[in-house]
Amino acid sequence: MADQEFIPADSAPDIRRDEPARNLAVVVYILQALSFFTGGIAALAGVIVNYVKLGDVTGTWVEPHFRWQIRTFWIGLFWMVLGTITTFLLIGWIILLAVSIWLIYRVVRGALALNDRRAP
Repeated sequence: MADQEFIPADSAPDIRRDEPARNLAVVVYILQALSFFTGGIAALAGVIVNYVKLGDVTGTWVEPHFRWQIRTFWIGLFWMVLGTITTFLLIGWIILLAVSIWLIYRVVRGALALNDRRAP
């Protein structure tokens, strides 16, 4: 019995406290991924969640994910609009392809970092 290590019952209160915020970040990453199939409406819903809950996650390890998701939305929206406007010039199609690849990268990188409990 003397060789057994004592583990307190409440050994990880921060993890449990941050779990709802982590779950919200997962939902937003899913919404961002679904935006390719919903014409961006899912990403809009996700960024609204980010802004509504940003105050709740301030100071937690999940906050960088919320900021990452917000930046992904706004930068992606800018380039998608620019690409759509310039599609008649052929460069628009290249912009749309590049921003699509970039958005996939951002969602995957962020989700993998969230899974590892680290900042993106």
